[in-house]
Amino acid sequence: ENPHEVKALPSEGKDEKNTDALLRTGVFTALAIGIHNFPEGLATFVSALGDMKIAIPIAVAIAIHNIPEGISVSVPIYYATGDKKKAFIYSFLSGMSEPIGAIVGYVFLRNYFNDLTFGIIFAMVAGIMVFISLDELLPAAKEYGEHHLSIYGLILGMIVM
Repeated sequence: ENPHEVKALPSEGKDEKNTDALLRTGVFTALAIGIHNFPEGLATFVSALGDMKIAIPIAVAIAIHNIPEGISVSVPIYYATGDKKKAFIYSFLSGMSEPIGAIVGYVFLRNYFNDLTFGIIFAMVAGIMVFISLDELLPAAKEYGEHHLSIYGLILGMIVM
């Protein structure tokens, strides 16, 4: 099989195995991004408390990288269900965990703000995101013929961030 051949995405409901796999990928991605966004919101909030010169670039960087995060949630769910509203809701809810994470994190962790706490939280979140990317997103990209493009996007994203 040619790894450079682009395969068509499944039609709505025609191939149940592919539909289930896409839905699973979308839901796991939404959960992972929701978990990932919690400390991200906390970091933005804490940086804003400290220095706005630092907070603004952090908020802009997070806003930019939230675009592909939303796409990575909504596209598989849309192709699995054919429902734009459901794709939007999953994407929206995973993104809303960021401001919720900032508020909840501030309320519960404000007495424990230190480098060790942030290091532990960010290491756990990074591990979750790397696992989801390598275990769900890249295999799905390979299955649909866009594996190399996904790798290039991953590297470009690392360079930009």
